[in-house]
Amino acid sequence: MKEWVATHTGVEAFIEPQTTVTEFTACLVAADGEWTRRRTNGQAGARRLNEQLGIPVYDVQKVGYPQRMRDYDEKRRIERKRAARRELEER
Repeated sequence: MKEWVATHTGVEAFIEPQTTVTEFTACLVAADGEWTRRRTNGQAGARRLNEQLGIPVYDVQKVGYPQRMRDYDEKRRIERKRAARRELEER
């Protein structure tokens, strides 16, 4: 996580709750919307992210995911479709 935060600007962490399938996770979202998901060491580990990484930490159940994250995913989806179309045209 430290490396990802160091190589991206404006990173915020959105803590995702534990479920029957997954452990507590942190969704790290950069200013441009790029994101990554990492496991945390339980609820206590998730809460320590602020002091360990020096980034804002939010409870995703309270604040939701930021719009920039959805925008980033949509942009990537469009780029993949265009690349696939170009590949078909080149054949």
